[in-house]
Parts: sequence; C-alpha cells; structure tokens
Amino acid sequence: MAHIAEVIKYEGDNSTFVWKHPCEDFSLGSQLIVHESQEAVFMMNGQALDLFGPGRYTLETQNIPLIGKALKAATGGISPFHCEVYFINKTVQMALKWGTPDKVRFIDPLTGVPLELGASGEMNLAVEDSRKLLVKLVGTVRGIAWEDAAGFTKSLRDSFRPMITSAVKANLGAVIKDNAIDILEVDEKLELISSVLGGKIREGFDEYGLAVPNFYVTSIVLPEDDPNFKRIRDLHTIVLQTRVIQAEATVKTAAAQSQAQYRTAEEQSKAAIEAARRQAELERQTTETEVLKREAERKVIAAQAEAQAARLQGMTEAEIMAAKGYNQKDVLQAEVQKAYAEGIGNMGPDTVNGGGGGSSVMSDIMGLGVGMAAAGTIMPQIGNMFGGVQPQQPAAPAQPADDMAAFKAKVEKLSMMKDAGLLTDEEFAKMKAELLKSIL
Repeated sequence: MAHIAEVIKYEGDNSTFVWKHPCEDFSLGSQLIVHESQEAVFMMNGQALDLFGPGRYTLETQNIPLIGKALKAATGGISPFHCEVYFINKTVQMALKWGTPDKVRFIDPLTGVPLELGASGEMNLAVEDSRKLLVKLVGTVRGIAWEDAAGFTKSLRDSFRPMITSAVKANLGAVIKDNAIDILEVDEKLELISSVLGGKIREGFDEYGLAVPNFYVTSIVLPEDDPNFKRIRDLHTIVLQTRVIQAEATVKTAAAQSQAQYRTAEEQSKAAIEAARRQAELERQTTETEVLKREAERKVIAAQAEAQAARLQGMTEAEIMAAKGYNQKDVLQAEVQKAYAEGIGNMGPDTVNGGGGGSSVMSDIMGLGVGMAAAGTIMPQIGNMFGGVQPQQPAAPAQPADDMAAFKAKVEKLSMMKDAGLLTDEEFAKMKAELLKSIL
C-alpha cells in the first residue's frame, strides 16, 4: 500500500520555479505548510483546484471545497484521496543567462555591407500567475527551472530560447538603425538596446504567467574576422580622423573669432571712451557758452532796466511838470529871471539911476547872456523895477574904439550862449544884428 503523507511541505531548492510534492495520496486532516514567497496548488485529474498562500493548513473538506467536491464525486468521501500538490516559488530568479544560438544578419546602414552579429546577456525572472504557469508548462514533469537539473525539472531556457532568439533577431537590427547607432560604438548603447529588446520579450513570457523584471544585453558579438567588417573599421577610422581635423579647424576658427571679437570689443571700448571724452568736452564748452550767454543776457537786462528806469524817471519829471503847467522852457526862463535879479542886485546905483540909462541896463542884460526871447519874457518885470526911476539925460556917446570892444565882447557872449544851447541860430543872428545897429 502506498505511503499516505501526513505533512505536506516544500522540499526542493531555491532555483526551482515549480516543485511537485512526490506523494500523491493524502488523507483528510493532513497538514499543509506553505513558506513565505510560495504558493501551493492542489491539482486533481489535470485541473488546478485550490490555491494556498503562505501559512499552515489542515486539509479538511471545509477549507478545500473544490477538492472536497471532487473527492465525494470520485470516492464517495472515503479517505484517503489521491491528488497532486505543486509548490510555486515566487522569488525573483536573478542573472539567468540567455544568448542567440546563431548569428543575427545585419545590414550596416552607413555602408550597406552585410554583417553577422551575435548577442547574449542575462535576465531576471519571476512567477506572476501560478495557475497559468501550471496549466501551460507543467504537464507531467516533477518541476520547472531555468536550467535542466538532470531530468528532474523542465528547462525554461530550452522552452523559451526560440522566443528569445526570434525577438532578438527581429528587433536588434531595427534598434541599431532607428537610433543611428554606429556598429563600432554599439557597446555604448547597450542600455538602450536592452530596454527595447526587453519590452519585446516580456510579451512572450507574460503569456505563460512569468514576469521579466529586468532584461540585459551584455554583449554584441562583432565579426572581427569578416573582411567587410575590417573595411567598415577602416572607414570608421577615416571618419574619426576627419572629425578630429574638423574639430581642430572648428577650434581654430573659434579661437580666431574670439580674438577678432576681443579686438573688436577693445576697439569699441576705446571708441566709446573717446566718444565719452568728446561728449564731456562738448558739454563743458556748451556750459561755458551758456554761462557767458547768461552773463551777457543779465548785462543786457540790467542795461535795459537802467535805461527803462531813466526813461521812466524822465517821463515822471515831464509828467510832473505837465501837471504843474510848465515845461523846460519855463524852467529856462525862470533861471534867466533869477540870473537877472542877481545881476540887478550887483549893479551900482549909478547904473540903475542914470549912470547908464536904459541902454546901459540893456547892455548888462545882454552881457548876462539873456536872449531876445528871454528878454521879452522879463520885460514886464524890468518895467516894474524901473517904473519909479526918472529918466536921465542920455550920456555922451562913447568913443568908437570903446564901442567896438564892447560889441566884440557881447558877440562873444552871444556865441557862448548859442554854443551852450541857450540861443538858436536865428536868435543869435537877430541879436547880433541889433548890436550892430546900436554902434552904427
């Protein structure tokens, strides 16, 4: 009679994705132990029934309802019962190696030369859907691992190698072309290539309940012995040399432009300084001109003010005189009368009372520089002064020589009065004629 298990637990290694418990006969009341990062699946008649997460379970019909229903249908509820238990390892399996079994044909986009490339790398793998994995991959094997363990497990690498190879062949060349990757610099773009290829490969693993957290392309194998590849390498060397020459020329050009810009900036700085100096000198001269202009304007304004004041002063005096009823001629007549009065006061009694008679008085008046017009003005006053004076007998005529001397003296006085502006030319001529009559 077959051994009936009482305790059901995982007894495989950590590198195995799926491990099948060797016992297939269990009795109700058996203990099921599921560790962390594991799941247990009961299968009967090829069907995945109940799924258990981490923990300890007692197998009873109430906690395994699907198996209980199947058991009653098959055996009428008689214990023990027959079923299979699979333990699923949920940990991430790290650094699982992969590689293309044959070369990948590639056409170099720069030269059109055909090349054959190889690719290899590593990947991380984990179980995402336990039921899907068991149904599609387990079959009758005792377990599933990435590598085949002496026929104990099914090799996932062998199962998925065609899919990986197909995805790499279909997309490696496209990634290099689409991203304009130089075949000789492909190692610098491995991260980009890994990202694109990983996305394509994940789709295939997801169909079987597996997840690929990371996919790495660690090496692109180049055909070093291929003559076409050697030609590409030589062309690449020439291109690099050309780039170096162009870079050096660019550096020299940039240096020359920088030097020219420096000289231009220096010249512009000097020109700006000179322009500023000229501007400052122009402003200084303008300031001096403005100062002189303002000074001249102040002098003109002062002169105009002074002339205006003098004019206003003259106008004021004239207005006052007009208000009093006399003008400058009246002032002159008043001065003549004053001079005459002073002259009369200085005359002796003989002169006034008959020493010279009326003609003597007239002579003195003329001697005082009184014009005919002025004499006409003061005659009424003279008449009043001499109203009480008795006329004297006319004196004996003077000697001709004395009359001539007196005439000359009086003419000189008239000339002086004319030069002083007290007599007009007409008045001077008229008074001179009167003097000539008096001596003839």
